[in-house]
Amino acid sequence: MARLAVNVDHVATLRQARGINYPEPVAAAVAAETAGADGIVVHLRGDRRHINERDVRLLRKIVQSKLILEMAATSEMLGIALDIKPDCVTLVPEKREELTTEGGLDLITHESHVREAVATLKNAGIDVCIFIDPDLDQIKVAHKIDADMIEIHTGAFCDATTSAQKQKELFRIVDAAKIGTKLKLEVNAGHGICYNSIKAFKGLVEISEFSIGHSIVSRAILTGMEQAVRDMKQLILGL
Repeated sequence: MARLAVNVDHVATLRQARGINYPEPVAAAVAAETAGADGIVVHLRGDRRHINERDVRLLRKIVQSKLILEMAATSEMLGIALDIKPDCVTLVPEKREELTTEGGLDLITHESHVREAVATLKNAGIDVCIFIDPDLDQIKVAHKIDADMIEIHTGAFCDATTSAQKQKELFRIVDAAKIGTKLKLEVNAGHGICYNSIKAFKGLVEISEFSIGHSIVSRAILTGMEQAVRDMKQLILGL
């Protein structure tokens, strides 16, 4: 049965919008766990636009389920990860000008560099996931460089505006999940998934975990974090 990892980045985004000390992403993480979240996700970006190092250190002390740190494969971030020791690191691409992560990490271009990052993290006892597009060649490289798992970028599917485009992108995700599983990689999925689009993954048993943030935080503004997480968890349990 698939798990739910809740990303609390956008609680920090709301905090940073006013440059004050609330709302508290750590409190949001506690509420998400109380409601049944199987993990907490944060992306520590180079520009610290939302989550900061203080948040990650507090979360490491407080999270009872699993702390997943999304980060670029830079020397700065590797140093922080080795110090804080999250349960899992998800390596992601990062561009300063983007609003949110726009696509998967290009392992074909950056294979050597990412391989070194994977080895460094695994040697420290940290599980490594790589955020990639649903591309078979990228998945094969993830397996080659000894990643523990992949997270399939679902943004193209979630953002598709026509039925034909949605169907095409969903087929790509299904194929990627099946290939990843055959290669003995744990397969996760995330980016842009909401309370409607999650239903498209019914029956895709190869996906072990969904990483969902913006839609849950958006609903939490109206219903509260615990209810928002319970609603999503219930949908995942029904897949």
